[in-house]
Amino acid sequence: MSILHHVRYGSGQPIVFLGSIASTLEMWEPQLNGLSAGAEVIAIDHRGHGGSPVIPGPCTLADLAADVLETLDHLDIKRFSVVGLSLGGAVAQHLATHTDRVERAALLCTAPKFGQRSTWLEREELTRTQGIGPMVEAILGLWLSEAFTAQNPATVDRMRRMIASTPGEAYAACAAALAEFDRTDSPTLPVPTLTIAGAEDRSTPPATVAQLGGEHVVVPGAHVPTVESPEAITHALSHFLEVSL
Repeated sequence: MSILHHVRYGSGQPIVFLGSIASTLEMWEPQLNGLSAGAEVIAIDHRGHGGSPVIPGPCTLADLAADVLETLDHLDIKRFSVVGLSLGGAVAQHLATHTDRVERAALLCTAPKFGQRSTWLEREELTRTQGIGPMVEAILGLWLSEAFTAQNPATVDRMRRMIASTPGEAYAACAAALAEFDRTDSPTLPVPTLTIAGAEDRSTPPATVAQLGGEHVVVPGAHVPTVESPEAITHALSHFLEVSL
């Protein structure tokens, strides 16, 4: 495995940021700028996303978590807090339950299980054969609320380009991982946990996110509130992770 593409800046306690499927670390820009004043922030692109290399074939959540740990080993980071959104939240759950390296976990717009297995397998097949193109607008419609979309065309276009830049093979691999992900029998984590939900999120509604336990916060927005409610997200993370802004 090649080391995943990442950015790293600031000093203090290490905080690792993991984004959603079809995103890049750009989605964390407001939080990285805010929290780097009082912590060391590391944002990582999943395999095949952003600047990280595509690895052909399906993968599992264990594979995605191993990618992250290998990258952190390369950076000589042993213990860390993790902030994960959607797919990144699933990887964060795996890291917190299968290793002893996670101090605290902030889980955004994620779940112990993401819908039906068959849906993700269909998405895997579609994107592996046709690329991400047929799914771009559907993903965008889940990421951002209707009101935000209407009022912020430039940001919407930036998010559209981010999604469209995702190689079909990369989306398909991660879709295969999400198809098999299921922690519904034991959804809570063995580390201090913050869950954050978007009030208008249809992918992982607030009640679903709350199943993961810990402190629960609901903010305005849909599936990517880091973009719709950046200040609320940054302040919630600052309070939970004890980082001065």
